[in-house]
Amino acid sequence: MKKSKRVFGRVEAAFDILYLLTAFLIGTYLLYTGETPVRKLAGIMAVLLGSGDLFHLIPRIAVILTGQEERWAKAMGFGKFITSITMTVFYLLLWRLGLLLFGMDIEGKDWDVWNTAVYLLASGRILLCLFPQNGWLEHQPPVRWGIYRNLPFLMLGAVVAMFFAIHGGQVMEVDHMWIAITLSFGFYLPVVLWVHRNPKLGMLMLPKTCIYVWMLVMCLFL
Repeated sequence: MKKSKRVFGRVEAAFDILYLLTAFLIGTYLLYTGETPVRKLAGIMAVLLGSGDLFHLIPRIAVILTGQEERWAKAMGFGKFITSITMTVFYLLLWRLGLLLFGMDIEGKDWDVWNTAVYLLASGRILLCLFPQNGWLEHQPPVRWGIYRNLPFLMLGAVVAMFFAIHGGQVMEVDHMWIAITLSFGFYLPVVLWVHRNPKLGMLMLPKTCIYVWMLVMCLFL
């Protein structure tokens, strides 16, 4: 049992490293070949995604390789805090990417309400993440606050997914972006709600990560 657990841990560590390298390589490539504002923005999104996850995954990899969970617990908690912020900004940039792709005027009357809602939800999510009650550095952070801070995040994801579902057909390269967003939250929510009862649900973060790579790959063809 212990041997199989070690093998899976090494596979997870290799997966995490590969994911980080992929995110940074895609981001660097998009920025280097960014002849349009859309590709430059997509490159920033990819680098931001990798940078945010770096804070969480490096301590996680260290735990897997050393087995010293207590030593890296606070670093992992701080990494989760950073990732929560950067993921929120990622969806703001994805919203902006959609506006650019579909030729929407963000100052226009038709989109003023939606634009305001997106930024309010993102601001609310970030504000909730800053509350000390989240207990980021605690061994078992309060589940209740995990739900609080993820409610506006879920609503933000729903708005962005709906936006791409309605308009994605205009740009075939991102026609499936709304599916990717929906799947990412589908894998993420069970972890938020029940991982404290069943730690094995944490494995759902692996397919969630694959979904984000898919989102970045879509951006390569813009």
